[in-house]
Amino acid sequence: MSEEVLTLAESLRDRARAVLGTRNLVLVGLMGAGKSSIGRLVANQLGIPFVDTDIEIERVSRMTIAELFEAYGEAEFRALETRVIKRLLKGGPRVVSTGGGAFINERTRRHVKRSGLSVWLKADLDVLWDRVSKRDTRPLLKTENPKQTLENLMNSRYPIYAEADLTVLSRDVGKDVMVKEVLAAIVEGKEESKIS
Repeated sequence: MSEEVLTLAESLRDRARAVLGTRNLVLVGLMGAGKSSIGRLVANQLGIPFVDTDIEIERVSRMTIAELFEAYGEAEFRALETRVIKRLLKGGPRVVSTGGGAFINERTRRHVKRSGLSVWLKADLDVLWDRVSKRDTRPLLKTENPKQTLENLMNSRYPIYAEADLTVLSRDVGKDVMVKEVLAAIVEGKEESKIS
């Protein structure tokens, strides 16, 4: 990596960190959008902690997400998710990766808007399906036609995800490109960021 490129990368990282300040960076979007994998890398770049709300929910409940859905249903799971996210957002700054349905909950959205900068990782159906169809661990996709279910989720959730502060297009590019685009979106405060 040339010194000029390295300086640019450091500058972008430093500027993004300055813009974020003490706020949390909250990643929202559908399953498969890259919230956890990109979130970890963004947190590493920014030098702040990363937390995945699904992992935190599993830790506090001592159950997997699938077990929680099966035992208590989606409504009870969402209530637990909101409580966990509210607690996590009290500290900061950190990068918080949320479950696909978290931002859909109006109470959770209010908590995020109060103490975070939200970034929607937006992906098209084919990208998401390619990523999520490789594992069958998604409770909401345990249906007769999981791809149609995913499309239905997109149709109902995308208008709500659009309320996020920033939007970054998640697609099949290197993770380093996605990280750079998230940092650039923070700095530029753009509605949609895509670096070529």
